[in-house]
Amino acid sequence: MTDQAWPWPAGAATGIGSLPGTDIGEAQRVILGELPELPHLPELPARGPGADMIGRSAGLLVELPVEVYAGRWRVAPRPGRDLRRARDLMERDLDQLAEQAEEYAGPIKVQAAGPLTLAASLELPIGGRLLRDPGAVRDLTGSLAEGLRAHVAAVARRLPQASVLLQLDEPSLPTVLAGQVPTESGLGAYRAVDPVDAAALLRTVVEAVGVPTLVHCCAPDVPLELIRSTGAVAVALDLDLVTKLDPLGEAIDAGLGLLAGAAPTRSPSAGGAPTSAQVADRVRQVWDRLGFPRRQLAEQVVITPACGLAGATPEYARAVLAACRDAGRRLAED
Repeated sequence: MTDQAWPWPAGAATGIGSLPGTDIGEAQRVILGELPELPHLPELPARGPGADMIGRSAGLLVELPVEVYAGRWRVAPRPGRDLRRARDLMERDLDQLAEQAEEYAGPIKVQAAGPLTLAASLELPIGGRLLRDPGAVRDLTGSLAEGLRAHVAAVARRLPQASVLLQLDEPSLPTVLAGQVPTESGLGAYRAVDPVDAAALLRTVVEAVGVPTLVHCCAPDVPLELIRSTGAVAVALDLDLVTKLDPLGEAIDAGLGLLAGAAPTRSPSAGGAPTSAQVADRVRQVWDRLGFPRRQLAEQVVITPACGLAGATPEYARAVLAACRDAGRRLAED
């Protein structure tokens, strides 16, 4: 592959998004302290509706209001209390970020659910997921693209010396492509979305936002070629779920960056957080099996936990982030 500039420094580490707890100020202090090369805007789903991945992302939609009904997010006829709460939480988070990272001058990552995962999660007012209506999915994608463009601009205004990266969370992408998203009755599934159409939807968002964008998918069978075709600069995945190395090697060779999920999101029963040496060794093993030179590793790969850390203890989450940070530095020294 040809040399290229990556939107992160060599040896960088970052988090996937979520952390435990409800104190956004403390969460951002942890992120800025433990992940100085590539911090991210933390998500705290324990705060309740509007702080969860779907509600937080749906709050960014433009002219497509949402509400909580029977414990699920659905399209609403008009803006209401649930949407105001989601937007207020995000505004509070951005204000806190501006206060703590005012002088920060490196890359910073923000996250939001991608169009396929949102379509598989949000419900229509008449019932059923948006996924059932291709026209509604296109409208959702356009609304999300416009909302994310404004969101990225809002972050950039608050941190004028920083460069913003966007992470699209697409945990439902493989099931959407396979036609395995269940209907409400549980007796059937929604029709599979054609990979060409799925790629076009993701590409719409990537091109509209105008900043380096990566796609995160913490599921087996990540469609790597599809993701690469959208214009995304990188893919984030759980190394433990990679069963076939050839597609990953082909994507990396073609110029796709990798956010390598190399540390468990919860403490195993027989011990605490992995050491930085263990995390670095896990990434080296995969890289060496792929056959790429070590000098390329620290530049093209960012070290992360396997997925979000909302289910971990605060102590474990902090230790895992520190291990990822130090693992990245070890790899940069190879």
